[in-house]
Amino acid sequence: MNSKLKKSSTDRAITGVCGGIAEYFGISSLGVRLIFIFLPANLIVYLILAVTLPDQPPSL
Repeated sequence: MNSKLKKSSTDRAITGVCGGIAEYFGISSLGVRLIFIFLPANLIVYLILAVTLPDQPPSL
């Protein structure tokens, strides 16, 4: 497995962070979004990931 964590280009609600995490782990993006809702420092973690994760190139 040589894939890297990137923001999703297809499953985006705001910046694609949750969609990218869901694609990387092979789980539902809804589940990842729910986890982010219940994290104590959710906004800080999300903003850090939104800035640091590279964009996935758009697929045709």
